[in-house]
Amino acid sequence: MTDVLSADEIDQLLTAINNSDNSKPADFRPAAGSRKIKIYDFKRPDRFSKEQLRNISIIHEHFARLITNSITAKCRAMSYAHIASVDQLTFEEFIRSVPTPSSLGIINMHPLNGYAVLEIDPSISFAMLDRILGGYGNAPNIQHEMTDIEKSLMTGIFNRMIANLCEAWMPVLNLQPRLEAIETNPQFLKISQPTEMIVLVTIEFRILDTEGMMNFCIPFPTVESIIGKLSNVFGYAEKRNNNQKIDLENLDGLKKSIRAEYFRKEITVNQLVDLLDTKGTIIINDQAPFTGRLFIDNLCIGEFCNAAAHCCQTENNSYKKINIIKKEWKLEKNYMSEKNNVLETTGALKDINVQIIAELGRRSATLEQVSNFEEGTILELDKLAGEPVDIYANNVKIAIGEVVVVDENFGVRIIDIIKTEK
Repeated sequence: MTDVLSADEIDQLLTAINNSDNSKPADFRPAAGSRKIKIYDFKRPDRFSKEQLRNISIIHEHFARLITNSITAKCRAMSYAHIASVDQLTFEEFIRSVPTPSSLGIINMHPLNGYAVLEIDPSISFAMLDRILGGYGNAPNIQHEMTDIEKSLMTGIFNRMIANLCEAWMPVLNLQPRLEAIETNPQFLKISQPTEMIVLVTIEFRILDTEGMMNFCIPFPTVESIIGKLSNVFGYAEKRNNNQKIDLENLDGLKKSIRAEYFRKEITVNQLVDLLDTKGTIIINDQAPFTGRLFIDNLCIGEFCNAAAHCCQTENNSYKKINIIKKEWKLEKNYMSEKNNVLETTGALKDINVQIIAELGRRSATLEQVSNFEEGTILELDKLAGEPVDIYANNVKIAIGEVVVVDENFGVRIIDIIKTEK
């Protein structure tokens, strides 16, 4: 039986320790030249490299900026999103971390062979629903299961975010995601095996005074087919002499979407509302009529002319055609500063600047084809001749219009408003 010390014996022991030499114990160090050993957990094998996690973080930093603008417009309330962390863990660990009930959007990641999950903290989802329904954006103290009406409204929010996700993944592939279902119980998620590794992108989100987290879960089998692209997709751009050039050594076959834009212009939310209410005209007085610029993402690759005199005639003239009149490679300066991107402003919401884009049409081309563009090249777009131009506000299509010239000034008149999904 183990001896039990009395109070006197304990006091004597403490006294002996205090009176002993204050010599420091010898350091325990491994012998020189010994091998460094790292413990490896076979239950949690690393499937993503540090470089791949870093590129995934870059992709979703763009995604966070896009949903900042999108949710602010949808809820008519200032919001802010930024990446908190990007980690790899098992799907089972992710499921255990999700509260019940929660807002879980199951996303089909077509053309990838698999699914992803976007989880929104209940406090955030109920705050957004409160704003959409005309409230002040306050989340209820007691969370409850979403009603059918609330699920319908959340479908509109998820679809907006999925559209932003598509744009954020554009440097990697032409992602065509779609919302499959909305769940409230994480135990019903059966998109991956419990022990399968996932990459979890955690986004801190704030709308008005409500803060919470969004989690985007991507199982490894979903992105396994493009895992190589996640290692080098951001290495194709190189800046030289203030010009942005494209290195086509390994990316000749990568397809990109080319946008033919008549103009980009900043206006306030208040001015935009007036334009939509009156179906007014956006006047551009610093640009020649029927000219515009070509963009790949925010990379300006040249200027074009759309006047009939500058278009060559071909057998098939049913689609719009533009004539490249100047080839250039330069990085287009972002239309808003970082401060405005996250909408950190002390002014009223109506004074916040938004970017208006009038788009003539688009077409897909490989980077090798883009590199062969030259002055005089005729591009055929995806829009039929005579079709109106598309008008975007912060990358959201809001209206269509027709090109006009008013007092020798170039402009676009709004002719119809796009009804957004609620």
